[in-house]
Amino acid sequence: MNGGNQPTVWQRWVRQPKNIWLRRAIFQAHLWSAAAAGLYILMMSVTGSVLVYSNELFTAATPEPIVSKSSAPRLTDDQLARAAVRFYPGYRVVKIGRALNPDQAVDVWLRRGEGMKQRLFDPRSGSDLGDSVPTPIWLISKLIDLHDNLLSGPAGRKVNGLGALALLALAMTGLAIWWPGIATWRRSLTLHRGVGWKRMTWHLHSMIGFWSLGFLLMFGVSGAYLSNPQPLQDLADRIEPATAANAGLRIGDRVIYWLAFLHFGRVNGIGIPCGGPGVCDQATKAVWAIFGLTPAVMFVTGAMMWWNRVLRPRLASARVPAGKGAAADAGGPTRGIRK
Repeated sequence: MNGGNQPTVWQRWVRQPKNIWLRRAIFQAHLWSAAAAGLYILMMSVTGSVLVYSNELFTAATPEPIVSKSSAPRLTDDQLARAAVRFYPGYRVVKIGRALNPDQAVDVWLRRGEGMKQRLFDPRSGSDLGDSVPTPIWLISKLIDLHDNLLSGPAGRKVNGLGALALLALAMTGLAIWWPGIATWRRSLTLHRGVGWKRMTWHLHSMIGFWSLGFLLMFGVSGAYLSNPQPLQDLADRIEPATAANAGLRIGDRVIYWLAFLHFGRVNGIGIPCGGPGVCDQATKAVWAIFGLTPAVMFVTGAMMWWNRVLRPRLASARVPAGKGAAADAGGPTRGIRK
């Protein structure tokens, strides 16, 4: 029974959540989790938004093919291999790739120990034409590897799985902190004028967190799946065993399919609304890129609030001389103390 007229915990949460100890505990968990994972989430947010346009980036970075202008007869694979080894003594040719156009530069792979070179050679003169992988293409590939694997292979992908779970935890604790009470909750959906930049930072953090919650949850769940897909696949097989009749048609298969497409914002697959490149595809990518940046904005605004509320007051108090600080505490003169 509720003794007297004392409100229940739920009633206090609905009306004045800031006075509940559980809310303060959730706030501390949110704060320190964000401090621990903030820079990682910032990096994943920015790289993920950029990589929404990975196909366009690769297209823009791909140079025009190099076509031989020599009048000499075309070289055979053996002749090209000997020419390549003359340029790079100690290496051995492990692969030769020719384009459909026989006069286009030939891609030659050379290995020496653990070292590998990919070079372009003129198919007629045998001259070295430079790297077969241009620097912009290499940079985009490294950016993808950074986002997917933290440049560390399977170990980095496992870390990304933990990072996705951290994002989910931050989103859920952030939602609990966001609730200001039934009387003022609508104010937390928009920005307000004339409240000062510190208060504006709080409103911006709160508003963006609320309106981007669906995307944050989707990025977290799909990121956790992509980092370690086998458990979800095993669960789908356990719930509905795969047979020849239901291959690709199970509910679990559809969920997994949508998780992959939704994470990347690529919506021209089977059963996806957009039928191919065009306005629909580009509009969807723009939405994904914008909402993909919301974790980065949340980190920046959160760091600003932490600076204003915690670090700045501590640094200010640390700069106050001990004697003047004692005088101020005793009600003495405060002239010269920074506020």
